Amino acid sequence: MLDQYAVFGNPIKHSYSPIIHKEFASQTKQKLIYKRELVPIESFAASVDKFFRGGGLGLNVTLPFKTEAHDYADIVTDRALLAGAANILSRMPNGDICGDNSDGIGLITDIKTNLGWKIRSKRVLVLGAGGAVRGVLKPLLQENPRSVVIANRTVKKAEA
Repeated sequence: MLDQYAVFGNPIKHSYSPIIHKEFASQTKQKLIYKRELVPIESFAASVDKFFRGGGLGLNVTLPFKTEAHDYADIVTDRALLAGAANILSRMPNGDICGDNSDGIGLITDIKTNLGWKIRSKRVLVLGAGGAVRGVLKPLLQENPRSVVIANRTVKKAEA
């Protein structure tokens, strides 16, 4: 039997998750199915329930559902708790759903390791103020930038 995973979002066509996870599974010899799912805005929780009842092991979550994913989880990691958003939902052995947020560690690793850039003492502009940004702020600030400016379509959301 193949392990079942998916990425949920709306829109979802932009997601490269199925390609990335297929490559990862090939390298690690894991047998899995990883689907991209367009989830209706009003049915996130029902869609997650159906996925896990159907044997799904884990979900990646993208816009606009990261805060809903946080609220859906039975338990959340410190990273998800701090962000108030989760981009990963995993079924634990006892059946609980764990929410985590890897946006921050992913961004910092990409900037520092893959690009070879330093963040310390740099001015940083963050575009947007959604769940992903909420997940990256603490890891970004821990790198001691000179300043961080958050720009968003709505000032109120950026200030929050």
